[in-house]
Amino acid sequence: MDILRFITHYLMHFIVPGIIAYLFFRSNWKKVWFIFILTMLVDLDHLLATPIFEAERCSINFHPLHSYYAISIYFLLLIPSKTRVIAIGLLFHMLTDFTDCFWIQ
Repeated sequence: MDILRFITHYLMHFIVPGIIAYLFFRSNWKKVWFIFILTMLVDLDHLLATPIFEAERCSINFHPLHSYYAISIYFLLLIPSKTRVIAIGLLFHMLTDFTDCFWIQ
């Protein structure tokens, strides 16, 4: 089951954003996919935790950039068109981490 969790998690972090970029931003899908991948820098907040990586820890509402407060800001970033792609990437990242939390429980 752990291998299925691992595969699902990383498919949702790398492949699914590419599919979303291709389906909804076809004219610039490579650029959008790259931006989606860059939004994974939000995981730098894991460096603030001890231990940095804990396989059985849910990131949502544990790390500062994965908090409900931060997620609400990501939703607000959907409003201006200039930040919309970044917001989609961040929110999809949070969704991915949220689904990972179900595997832990």
